[in-house]
Amino acid sequence: MLETRELTRRFGGVVAVDGVSIRVGDGDLSGVIGPNGAGKSTLFHLVTGHLRPNAGRVLLAGRDITGLAPDRRARMGIAIAFQAVRLFRGMTVLENVMVGAHASTGHGFVEAFLRLPRHRGEERAILELAERALDRVGLAGEASRLAESLPIGQQRAVQVARALCGEPRLLLLDEPASGLRAAERERLADLLRDLRREGLSMLLIEHDVAFVTGLAGRITVMDRGRVIAEGPPDEIREDPAVIAAYLGRERERAQSA
Repeated sequence: MLETRELTRRFGGVVAVDGVSIRVGDGDLSGVIGPNGAGKSTLFHLVTGHLRPNAGRVLLAGRDITGLAPDRRARMGIAIAFQAVRLFRGMTVLENVMVGAHASTGHGFVEAFLRLPRHRGEERAILELAERALDRVGLAGEASRLAESLPIGQQRAVQVARALCGEPRLLLLDEPASGLRAAERERLADLLRDLRREGLSMLLIEHDVAFVTGLAGRITVMDRGRVIAEGPPDEIREDPAVIAAYLGRERERAQSA
């Protein structure tokens, strides 16, 4: 479903992503992990189209999408759940989720303004999609609340519901467990397992090794912009290079404290 080939991104003299190649199989949940500063978020933004690579390619189901803008990628079936919660303040949970389906609709401004039949039919379909997405993430009972009034864990679930409302082929998640309490993390993990069982392809980028190894079928480990290991969770947990990367960063932080 997704493949990157030798992606490279520089910021001045700093190489943030250095020749990174990853693959996400159709219906698979793949993970990318690494210590802080490993280049994970830069890789994420290269896949979403919010950054352009200096070299390399991004392919969706075999089609080269390297030069496409984020909105074009969204219409092709890529949905995003960002690390920073991005909700529309002053709108209800249901309204926030409905926004996720509008990229796939065909009506224009005139149809929406005049409330033409095609627009009304699509709005009904979007409402049904949004209600179903909220039910999938366990927030059906919160539909009428203002989105910003929810706890952070539920706000992240709203983001996932909004992404699902567009009926994506591929869901990209950037550190979705960051800042969540234990119970919220477990609910998020259960949701991602359910989505995987339903056949949704997902790329999960995370700092937390335990969270990812409990979910992903295949994991890529980055450090200082490069891939240092790749394989199933059991191999990654025992890989000396992975252990050294994480322990090394911990030592650096302790020494600078």
